[in-house]
Order: sequence, then C-alpha cells, then structure tokens
Amino acid sequence: MSEELLLTFRSPPLPFFIESNRLTYRAGEEHPNRSNLGVFDLLFVNEGSLHIAEDNRKWSLRPGDMLILRPDRWHYSTQPCEETTVFDWVHFQTVGAWEETEGNQPGTLRGDYYTYAIRLPKQMKLSYPDEAKLIFSQLHEAAQSSTHGAFWERQQRFLHLLQMLDEGWRSDSARASVSVAERAAAYLKLNYRSDITNSMLSDVLQLHINYITRSMTEVFACTPQQYLLYYRLDQAKLLLLKTDWPIARIAEETGFKQTPHFSRLFASHTGMPPLKFRKRFTM
Repeated sequence: MSEELLLTFRSPPLPFFIESNRLTYRAGEEHPNRSNLGVFDLLFVNEGSLHIAEDNRKWSLRPGDMLILRPDRWHYSTQPCEETTVFDWVHFQTVGAWEETEGNQPGTLRGDYYTYAIRLPKQMKLSYPDEAKLIFSQLHEAAQSSTHGAFWERQQRFLHLLQMLDEGWRSDSARASVSVAERAAAYLKLNYRSDITNSMLSDVLQLHINYITRSMTEVFACTPQQYLLYYRLDQAKLLLLKTDWPIARIAEETGFKQTPHFSRLFASHTGMPPLKFRKRFTM
C-alpha cells in the first residue's frame, strides 16, 4: 500500500534544502517520535534496518530503501533496530503547493506549459544506491559549511537528488500513463506551429491514440488537441505582449491557418479579441 503513495510538488517554486546528516543507531536504539515536525523528512538506509510509522502506515526500511515523511503527521518508531543501522536524513520544505495521493490517481496538481509537477514516491528502493550514497555524502559536507558558496552547492546537490527520485519514479512502467502524457505534451509543444493530427501523434509515440488521449486527460485534464490549442493560444498571448506584429502574423506563427478563426478562438478563450487583449495589457 505504501508503494502507491506519491508526493507531488508544483514547481516553481522548487522545494528547498534545510539540513541533513548521516546517523548511526546501535542495536536497541530507535528513531525518535515526533509530531508536526514542520518539514519533510527524507530517510535513506545505508545498512541495517529502520522501523518507522506515519500515523497508521508502517514501514521497515532496508538498505537502499528511501522514505519521505510528511511535515504535518505523527512519526514514530515501531520497534528498535535489531542491528547497527546507518541512514541519511534530509529535511526540506516548499512554499509552493503540494499534495500526497495514491499512485493510480492523478491528483489536483499538474504541470502545465510553463510549470512542472515534481512527483516523488513516498517510499521506494533505489536502483542506484551507490550514486545516492555519494550525493548524500556531498550534501552533508555542504550542509556543514557556512560559506556563501556552500548555500548554492547544497541546493544544487539537493535538486540533483530530487531529479534522481523523480526520474526514477517516471521510468517505472507501472506509471506509464504519466510518461505517455508528458511525452505527448513535449511533442506538441515542440511542433505546435505545424499541423498535428491524432494519427501523427500516434505514429510518433507508437501508441494507440485512445491510450494517449486517456493518459493526457488523466494528467492534464484535456485531450491532445485541446492541449495543442491551449498551448497555441498561450503562445499567441506572449506574442501579442512582446511584439507589435499584426494579428495575421501572430495567427500564422502560432499554427492557425486563418486569422478570423484564430480571433474567434482567442476571444472565446480569453473573453476578449486579440487587439483588445494587447491594448489592455500593454498600455
């Protein structure tokens, strides 16, 4: 059950590093009990075993296991360590929106054209434990320094760690719908000036369009053609504000064949025609 939980952070703003360290528990010692810590607590076991719970969920972490505890829940030990246990911990926080969901549910936080949804597994066994150990060691070393440069180094190390966890989750075939939706979105954004049919998208991704549509609807709450339209209109907004190009050129640059058709869609989407939009936000 715990493997199905996902923590999603909408970025920007990015989650940020607070502090970290590596601890060793001898046999008989256990993790402290804490409630509403106020920060996320990421744990990674190097050796031994760590028995911990969050409210009514329980985990027994072994070497290579990672777990993220929430800032607003009760964390407690379920039993002492049976052997010498070495683990890394990292406290981090975010000022942006976040949520925890079951892995088979899309949740409410999604990336759009300019933002990104960082999705981290609540608990997983890392397939790259040696690389993770190195990153944790470098992170701890930077955390001990008070120099100005150390601030940037520890934030960069921490973001590298988040990237590893995010990409590791996305490479899991059980999460295929998210991967499919994001691949489709990337293709649509890259080629939005061209005519893109559903059959073309299906050929590029080598997947049935029904599966692509279902995946994009789950992740972005729209079909591929709707996503393409919204992206084109957003690009048109930017051009209206950044250039003095005529409406016909903006329509052409953003993939619309006919200027009247573009103007009608733009007005329907924004509540005002293109010229009025430009005048309202540039004067």
